[in-house]
Amino acid sequence: MNISEIHRLNELEEENDRLKRMFADLSLENLILKGKLEKSK
Repeated sequence: MNISEIHRLNELEEENDRLKRMFADLSLENLILKGKLEKSK
């Protein structure tokens, strides 16, 4: 692999980590909201 491919791979890994954190945050928020809806019934 050349330098530009390594740089691109690092960028993709960083983006993947960011998207995983975003997904985890949204999943947690979704669970919290579902719990609140269940309590209000």
